[in-house]
Amino acid sequence: MTSVAIVTGASSGIGAASARRLAAEGFHVLAAARRTDRLTGLVAEIEAAGGTATAVACDVTSAESVAGLAAAAEAAPGPVTLLVNNAGGARGLDPVESGAVGDWQWMYDVNVLGTLRVTQALLPALEASGAGTIVIVSSTAGFTVYEGGGGYTAAKHAQTAIAGTLRLELCGRPVRVVEIDPGMVKTDEFGLVRFDGNAGKAAATYAGVPEPLVAEDVADCIAWCATRPHHVNVDRLVVRPLAQAAQHKVHRVGL
Repeated sequence: MTSVAIVTGASSGIGAASARRLAAEGFHVLAAARRTDRLTGLVAEIEAAGGTATAVACDVTSAESVAGLAAAAEAAPGPVTLLVNNAGGARGLDPVESGAVGDWQWMYDVNVLGTLRVTQALLPALEASGAGTIVIVSSTAGFTVYEGGGGYTAAKHAQTAIAGTLRLELCGRPVRVVEIDPGMVKTDEFGLVRFDGNAGKAAATYAGVPEPLVAEDVADCIAWCATRPHHVNVDRLVVRPLAQAAQHKVHRVGL
C-alpha cells in the first residue's frame, strides 16, 4: 500500500514545496492548511506531475480542526508513516520591552501548540504503521537568539524542546523524530506575515544576499531525512545558505 505523508502549512512556502517533493518520492500526501483554494491548486499540480494528494482544511490552532485532519488520515489510502509539522511563522521584530503580547501568543499557538495538537492527534496512526517518522520544522532560531526576535526564538526554542523530549519518550517505539532547522530561507510569505504585509521590510531581510535558501532546498532536506532506512534517525539537521555563517554573520553584496 502507498505510504501517506501529512504536511501542515502546505498552502505555501516550505509546506507546499515539501508536499510536491514527497509526492514525487511516492507518498500520497495529505496537504493540510487553512487556505483550501491554494491546496486545490497544489493537489492539481501534484496530480499533473504523476503524484497523488488530498487537500485537507486544517487550522492547527483549533483542536476541532486537527481532529478533522486525524479523521482524514484514517480515511487515507494507506498507512500514515510521515508527519511534517511545518505550520508556523513569525510576527514582529520588536524588542522584548515593547513586544506585542498578541504577537507572542499567536507565535506560540501556531508554532508550539500547533505542533503539539497535530502530533498528539496523529501519533497513534504513525505508531500503528510500524515505521513512523515525525519531522518538526523549527529554525536556527530554535538554538540562537537575536535582538528583536524574542517571541519567535522563544517559540522555536520550545519546538526544539518538544522534538528532543518526544524522541526520549518514544525510545523503543517505532517512531523516529527529526528536527529540521533552516536558517535564512526566502519564501513568498514568511517576511510579509512577520512585517504585517510590508513588502519593503520583508525584502530588506534578504537584501544583498547572493543566494538565500528557497523552499525547495528545505523540502529536499525533509525528503532526504524521511527516506533514510527507518533505523537511521537524523536527530537534527541544520541548513543555512552559504552566505549565512551564523545568525549574526551574513555576507551581503553591494551593501
